[in-house]
Amino acid sequence: MITELKYSSTNTYLVTGKSGSLLFDTGWAGTFPLLCRAMGERKLRLQDVDHLLISHFHPDHMGIAAQIAESGVVIAAADVQQEHLHDADRVLMKDKGSGFVPIDESAVRIVPIAKSREFLAEMGIRGELLHTPGHSDDSISLWLEEEKALLVGDLNPLYELEMHKGTLIGESWKRLLALKPERVFYGHARPTVIGRGLFGRQKPANTDIYALVKQTVRLADRGYTAAEIADRTGADEAFITDVIRMYVTHPGVSVQGILDRIEIKGR
Repeated sequence: MITELKYSSTNTYLVTGKSGSLLFDTGWAGTFPLLCRAMGERKLRLQDVDHLLISHFHPDHMGIAAQIAESGVVIAAADVQQEHLHDADRVLMKDKGSGFVPIDESAVRIVPIAKSREFLAEMGIRGELLHTPGHSDDSISLWLEEEKALLVGDLNPLYELEMHKGTLIGESWKRLLALKPERVFYGHARPTVIGRGLFGRQKPANTDIYALVKQTVRLADRGYTAAEIADRTGADEAFITDVIRMYVTHPGVSVQGILDRIEIKGR
């Protein structure tokens, strides 16, 4: 079972197996009380969680990892992430009021990617961890076989896939899609139901990314809001908002120019 915990700008997921559970990702430093409240509202206890997995060690995904560990949850990191545990420390420590605590790497459980199935099986979860670089070198995704679901952190969304052919992002998605997932859970965007199209709703008449941006610009000129355009096209509202922002702030920009700027942003 996958439970989405909304308490910060980053989505945290609780994955419950037959004999244990794990958290996937956390929020920024300073959000620990909000996580506890979000869990309490669902009658869940942090002390009952076995492990914390982090999709990649950027500040908005591991900000409260050490505080979660202090509650008895074991931080687990894939072997490909071992050299990245402190990548975000310098950024987070600049905010003196956030209460950020660095991860104690001596207490981190390192899980070889090749043995991730055995690790997940300890909690009664069928699946595996996959190294999916592109957004960052240390990015991993969690594949849940029974749910046919992927948790991908900040791996660029499927609706951008056309822009990333031949790149690390494209190669990572190629491997993931070979698993034939039905749902994708992102670090920031809403979940996607692949069987209903790349955008998580009934498949739009035209899912070409170039055509989508062109349609978005046309509708924005007619006064439609980002939410209204997302509703009409079935696209992710965050992506539509980015397109409109690029269009408004760069007068005369072409459709390809908008796409290039969004890609540079790492969206």
